[in-house]
Amino acid sequence: MLKAREAVQKLDAYLSPLAGRPGLRLDLNENTAGCSPRVLARLRELTTNEVGYYREREPMEAAVAAHLGLTASEVLLTNGADEAIHLLCETFLEPGDEALLVVPGFTMYDILAGATGARIVEVPAGNDFQFPFQELAAKISPRTRLIAIANPNNPTGTVAASAELLEIARRATDAAVLIDEAYFEFYGQTLLGEWRSALPNLFVARTFSKAYGMAGLRIGMLAGNDEHISLARRVTSPFNVNAVALACLPAALADDEYVRQYVDQVRKGRESLRNELLRWGIQSWESHANFVLAKIGAAHEAFVEGMERRGVLVRDRSRDRGCEGCVRISIGKLEDTARLLGALRATLAEIGITEAAAK
Repeated sequence: MLKAREAVQKLDAYLSPLAGRPGLRLDLNENTAGCSPRVLARLRELTTNEVGYYREREPMEAAVAAHLGLTASEVLLTNGADEAIHLLCETFLEPGDEALLVVPGFTMYDILAGATGARIVEVPAGNDFQFPFQELAAKISPRTRLIAIANPNNPTGTVAASAELLEIARRATDAAVLIDEAYFEFYGQTLLGEWRSALPNLFVARTFSKAYGMAGLRIGMLAGNDEHISLARRVTSPFNVNAVALACLPAALADDEYVRQYVDQVRKGRESLRNELLRWGIQSWESHANFVLAKIGAAHEAFVEGMERRGVLVRDRSRDRGCEGCVRISIGKLEDTARLLGALRATLAEIGITEAAAK
């Protein structure tokens, strides 16, 4: 009960800054363009029975698998990537087991793994948030049952080399090794299918919330070795993915051009934001995701508040380990990036940061 209570408290702390605020939402890494027009058209075509009846996910698992070059038995659709993480924790963790997490990282790993009663072992990232390969490998023990790694990482946007991730999986033979590829489309490198290379303990999570713009429909995916995926299926509700999301997913998969164009806008906006921050002498880190982590410093709270007054929401991540004074800023459509940059310049000037501060 104590572990569960701690998990609830962490979740409340995670969600409380996010509730009910109007403005351009650049605080949750969403797609500011929304979903593909094809998805919206499919939504408008839904019949009463499509909404009123339960819908099996298995046909769409086969479709997603074919789209990704996998088999249906290697794919489990989930209620967002969060459920994929949750199912992996419930499948492989018991009280007293150890879960290795790189910090800073995605908060839900800590919350969901900790709720099982497992012991959380944090491994700090290296200088400039480099992936701590040697330190993480050294922490693997006979009690390690889960290692969760976001690649690209959230909130830093940094990445780990594929070779290092595969080596972690080779060394942690008794653990499930999750590579969370929520931001894959903005990065382009994947470990999908690598479990076939004598690494049955390797899993990959994906989401349709980011590049596909379907966050409100809550649909994600856990992929891995078919035998291990079958274990996760045993703790999955038979109708865990809602009928509307399943009905719209084929339209999303069919519109590769929409995703490609949006990703291109994000990459251009990401570069524009980092260049603007540099002009003001503000440190940021090279990002391979749809956001940038910026070190505002002691004025980080005033910066977040000033941006909100100008109608732009950004995420204060200064409580994350190693992120003191840092703010995470999502990137969206080019016109949204232009609005972001205007608000950023006005806010920085307001809190006393000048371009002359650049070093």
